[in-house]
Amino acid sequence: MADHRAQVEDLIAGYRRSREELGSVQRRLATVRETVTSEDGLVAVTVSASGSLVALEIAENAYRALRPADLAALIVRTTAEATSRVTRVAGQVLAPVLPTDTDPEALLRGTADLSAKELTPVPAPEPPEETFEDKTWMHSGSTRDAR
Repeated sequence: MADHRAQVEDLIAGYRRSREELGSVQRRLATVRETVTSEDGLVAVTVSASGSLVALEIAENAYRALRPADLAALIVRTTAEATSRVTRVAGQVLAPVLPTDTDPEALLRGTADLSAKELTPVPAPEPPEETFEDKTWMHSGSTRDAR
């Protein structure tokens, strides 16, 4: 009976240690941020470890220097770079609590256990051909038949 009690106490102690370590990792992840400034200095973005855009700074002259579509593309590219960087940093924070054969960056991207085939996007179905034929719900043919 004493051996059983000691085993249970060891299990509970191990659980508490794991939970404390996980809490510590979560607190560190909550503080991870990466800021990237575009090469031209017109855009700066900050992304959190969860991949959320938490800050966006656009230089006043960006609106004169770039067309709206070009500015939007610059914001997207800069955000993608910040997301890539923050994923690497967050992966380093997360790695100590993961099994040794787990890729923390793939886990954060949501692709850790997926094959290349599963990661390949499925093409969108072709839209049905539009017909401009005059139809009625009363007959299977065109409305010309109903007239």
